[in-house]
Amino acid sequence: MEESSAQRRLDSISRHLLLQTPQPNHGLQQAVLLSNGKSESEGSEAVVIGGMVLDIHATPSIPSNPRTTTPGKVSYVLGGVARNVAECMSKLGAKPFMISALGLDMAGILKHQNVETPVVCNVLDVNGEVAAGVASVEALEKFLTSEWIQQFKYSICSAPVLMIDANLNLSALKASCQLAAESKIPVWFEPVSVAKSRRINSISKYVSFASPNEDELVAMANALSGGNVFSPIERDSSRNQCSTETLFHMLKPAIWVLLEKGIKIVVVTVGSNGVFLCSKGGPSFMRTVCKGNKPYVSNAELFNTVTASCPSNTFSNPSDSDKSSFLFAVHFPALPASVVRLTGAGDCLVGGTVASICAGLDVMQSLAVGIAASKAAVEAEANVPRVLNLVAIADDAKLVYSAAKVVFHQSVL
Repeated sequence: MEESSAQRRLDSISRHLLLQTPQPNHGLQQAVLLSNGKSESEGSEAVVIGGMVLDIHATPSIPSNPRTTTPGKVSYVLGGVARNVAECMSKLGAKPFMISALGLDMAGILKHQNVETPVVCNVLDVNGEVAAGVASVEALEKFLTSEWIQQFKYSICSAPVLMIDANLNLSALKASCQLAAESKIPVWFEPVSVAKSRRINSISKYVSFASPNEDELVAMANALSGGNVFSPIERDSSRNQCSTETLFHMLKPAIWVLLEKGIKIVVVTVGSNGVFLCSKGGPSFMRTVCKGNKPYVSNAELFNTVTASCPSNTFSNPSDSDKSSFLFAVHFPALPASVVRLTGAGDCLVGGTVASICAGLDVMQSLAVGIAASKAAVEAEANVPRVLNLVAIADDAKLVYSAAKVVFHQSVL
């Protein structure tokens, strides 16, 4: 029964989200995630490169014990950070172009005999949070190469944003970033995990946006510092009771390292404590990061609906600074939610934010949409909700946007 259910899901995504194009001079076929069968030659809003994965979720019905089985539910879910981001974008009206690799096996959609489809097995706790997991995603590093990515130069160089996840190997990450740099395309880096987040070290100068959680932030800062300078914040009762300002000051040194190494905007997710949006400049600087992005006719609905709820320039400030030692940070609260599982929350935050940036919204408005999409994700069984209602997303974004506040706006020296 479970296998049949998984196959139906995979058949569905094969029909609706993938376009297979033979490449006679290459061992893999093109893996592209499009909306409504749109071809590469017609252009796209954003390019997304990274993992397309079969997720196996094991959810216990009671608290689990070590060294024995626990009653619960095992489900097969369409996953992969980049794939989740792209699906979320599609459901918000964007038309992302995705590049990935899959295998010739039960889960495979694009076939090659030497590839095993990437699979991640997560054991969740009774609260829907990952307690432990194992990732088998070697195919992404082996077959999603810099040479493969070079074939999509036109799509990358004409996109308003390139989103890459850290499942890519170092050469593929660098090749993707260099293609984007040629046309001054902003790059969004999603760290994926603590271990893979350290790959930022080779590409930080190309990255416009990075979206780590607390642990990934620490790992990235240590990688960029060349040592174990920073330690994760202890998750104890006193940490949960600390103020937003105190939490930010705990994270500020690591955030500053990322900004000093060239990343323009750092989006730090802190679970139920919300999100910190940080840059070296104020709101005016943030707008220049995606300068030139225009609303797309296909996504005018997203632009108009969110603008009506979240008017732009709310955070404009005459004391914006371009000094090298200046740090600007805004806290966006999380929304109350009936949590089912948390596995897709961060990916939908990125997907909602990138889709909104592509629609012409500013970074502040876009992040509010991302947080609203993240709330919808934690209330769903799948990594990405079956439907994202734009009116509900805009209403939730308004709550987030109106409650956001500046927590730091001065020199760090």
